[in-house]
Amino acid sequence: MGSVTATPCVGMTININCDTRAIAPMLNPRYCRAMIAELGHYLLILAMFTSLAQGVLPILGAHKGSENMMAFGDQAAKVLFALIALSFIALTTIFISSDFSVKLAASHSHSMKPFLYKISGVWGNHEGSILLWTLMLAFYAALIPVFGKGLPDTLKARAIGVQGLLTFGFLAFILFTSNPFERLNPVPIDGLGLNPLLQDPGLAIHPPMLYMGYVGFSVAFSFSVAALIEGKVDAMWAQWLRPWVLAAWSFLTLGIMLGSLWAYYELGWGGWWMWDPVENVSFMPWLVGTALLHSIMVLGTRHKLANWTVLLGISAFSLSLIGTFVVRSGVLVSVHSFATDPERGVFILLLLMLATGGALSLYALRAKTLKGPGGFEPVSREGGLILNNLLLATATATVFLGTFYPLFMDAMTGDKISVGKPYFDLTFAPIMLLLIVFMGAAPLLKWRKDSAASLKRLALFGGPLMSIIIALTVLFGKSVLGGIGLALAAYLAFGTLLALARKTQNFKTWRAQPAGTYGFVLAHLGVAIFTAGAVVMSVWAKDDIGRLKVGESLTVSGYEFTLASVAPGQRENYQFLSAKVDVSKNGKEIKTLYPEQRFYPVRNMVTTEAGFHFTLGPTIFSAISEGNSEDGWIIRANYHPYVTWIWIGALLMSLAGFISLFDRRLRFREDLA
Repeated sequence: MGSVTATPCVGMTININCDTRAIAPMLNPRYCRAMIAELGHYLLILAMFTSLAQGVLPILGAHKGSENMMAFGDQAAKVLFALIALSFIALTTIFISSDFSVKLAASHSHSMKPFLYKISGVWGNHEGSILLWTLMLAFYAALIPVFGKGLPDTLKARAIGVQGLLTFGFLAFILFTSNPFERLNPVPIDGLGLNPLLQDPGLAIHPPMLYMGYVGFSVAFSFSVAALIEGKVDAMWAQWLRPWVLAAWSFLTLGIMLGSLWAYYELGWGGWWMWDPVENVSFMPWLVGTALLHSIMVLGTRHKLANWTVLLGISAFSLSLIGTFVVRSGVLVSVHSFATDPERGVFILLLLMLATGGALSLYALRAKTLKGPGGFEPVSREGGLILNNLLLATATATVFLGTFYPLFMDAMTGDKISVGKPYFDLTFAPIMLLLIVFMGAAPLLKWRKDSAASLKRLALFGGPLMSIIIALTVLFGKSVLGGIGLALAAYLAFGTLLALARKTQNFKTWRAQPAGTYGFVLAHLGVAIFTAGAVVMSVWAKDDIGRLKVGESLTVSGYEFTLASVAPGQRENYQFLSAKVDVSKNGKEIKTLYPEQRFYPVRNMVTTEAGFHFTLGPTIFSAISEGNSEDGWIIRANYHPYVTWIWIGALLMSLAGFISLFDRRLRFREDLA
């Protein structure tokens, strides 16, 4: 027996007799590590109850006018984030330490897996990814009281309450259907490893960036619902919300760009966008978010589009929830999707119906209270932005129809309908080309009312520029559509620079421009560069495939791909067959590529890793498939001109959003409250 003497205060002594042998095992580091899963699970349970309190008490306090109940929401949001963050750290620790007594780690990790992929394996699965989603939801909620100190207490309390209810729904989803800390008995000697397709640095970054965008729109959703309850939307509301939408849009742009780049070089599709349904469900919130950004500008400057802005705020996050349902319901089978359990799909569908259905029902009841000044002049900047919104909404509807109509028909009739690139080329592409026309012209117009004379210089110089580009493209590139696409890209770039020139007559005025001006220029130039790259890729890309023996060649668009050698090898967690492919043009050596075919014994899975040579001009790559020394190996050779412009353009758009966050006009001032 041991004795412990404690002296809590002067004049008081307490003797406690206890058996220290009973406590000793609990202090053992191995025992503590074994309890990490239970700790993470308990933290999630505590977080669920905290989120429920965060969701109910501030909203009730705003209704009753209770300052204490509203203030509780601020503190609850911070505590909730801390609880979920600690739980996420616990799960990460389990993956790093290869604790295969936890089912998730055993299914998606391996002791020999590189450290980076042990960490990315945390969210490279259904349970971990939904926990990451919930962590970010709590993170955004915790930032609201930090940056929203000048907001009306009732508006802020209601928004924090809505965030709490959303978090409660996802935590309930995790705990009842997707527990990441579920134990496994008996404990396997080693894990099954992460899906080899996900063992890539791009996939370590892509999901967090994508989720920061998806979940960032929850702030717009929460404040839209709060505004409907309050019955008030004004310039202050728009000014405060705009940086949140900018941040979400920028992260989502970056996430989609990284996903496109990963699919290009990892999956070997030979393209940068395939209109895969899971790609589409990430693209739709981006389109609506872009419309939301522009409608907030109109609301903040001209006090118009209040109803429309609130509807877009609800729609952007609702489409993010739809994407979550699609990926995790088993509706779609894709390399991007995680779960196929119908129970999970039903839970997410219920959550989607409650959140979106509730918000839209509230909108139907309360939207009439948000009406602002009506009418607008067609030839004005707000006129151009309204047309921008209509085109983006139409584009979203087009993608939505092309994505979900086949699923609807399959569910209703059992008929398998394929909707792919031809549909989107005929429907989506013309809308985007028309959008570019207005993007080039609208920034040159004044607010309220203007005349066509403001576009005189654009027409005077832009028209001949476009005509020259079309003529040269038809003459040398033999493509009218390619010429029109490149001409529109040049027109947008010219219109953007012309708008900048009007604002900056000299170096002094250049330096005085707010960050938003440079953000606008970078974003529109990014769209122009992206458009040029997409057009060139669509029209002039070439590829070929053949079975080659060592010393034989394939010729694609003047580039000669020669198979020089094929050799096996082994790395940390996979075996590989590497080909050496020498690329030359007109007898001049360009680059040596090393495509690989990899075998992951833990997963018993074969993947193909293409060999790439990226440049700002032509990008060439080759891939190797099955074969042998007698019959030869199947070699794929691709020539992709200016494909890197697509990702450079998207990166500029994302960067533009982050730069705009530093605009001094977005700083919230309490005197506006």
